[in-house]
Amino acid sequence: MPIIEHVVVFKVKQDVPLSESEAMVDRINSLASLDQLLHLSMTPLHRIRSSSPSFNFTHILHSRYSSKEDLNAYTVHPRHVAAVKANSYFVQDIMALDFVAEDLQGESVLPRGSAVRVTFFKLKEGLENQVKNEVLEAIRETEIGVKNSVQFTCGENFSPGRAKGFSIASIVVFPGISELDADEGLGNYEKDDKIKEHLENVVVLDFLVPSSPKAHSAS
Repeated sequence: MPIIEHVVVFKVKQDVPLSESEAMVDRINSLASLDQLLHLSMTPLHRIRSSSPSFNFTHILHSRYSSKEDLNAYTVHPRHVAAVKANSYFVQDIMALDFVAEDLQGESVLPRGSAVRVTFFKLKEGLENQVKNEVLEAIRETEIGVKNSVQFTCGENFSPGRAKGFSIASIVVFPGISELDADEGLGNYEKDDKIKEHLENVVVLDFLVPSSPKAHSAS
């Protein structure tokens, strides 16, 4: 079934105490009970790789919705608005992408302890739609059926306002971090002959779905 993938990455200010950053994470995770959500988890990043040193984010939020209307309703929900306001003092930078996942196989709720690789793609300017579609298809060919993975989605971002020019995102889910680490080649798109000439930047983000609502794993 089609779902909406919503991914936000945050850079927490360096001088923020650990207790405050953990409280920030808890505020967002407490929203998981809202009716609009299929799934929500926020956690420190396990690992980040980018060709640009400016993309040094520290935390990631991943959530899923049945429709764009549900995403919009979550965005303006008073509890979400209050959490964002409370957290804004601690956040130095933010980036977000949304896409329609037409190809989701399996449950929308990710099991606790799962390892997830999110990849953001920034394409060179002026590419024709046909080329963009070819890039999307090449990503799907690379990531569908990746050894040890249990789920995959990919799509074109429909919320450009906070995306910093990135236009495509993919999500690959693994049972745990050891299975993710076993696929060393996944994410090396700068070496992919089918799409490397069309890429300006790629950001690869790895994280673990918290094993419990209060679990905090260091980056």
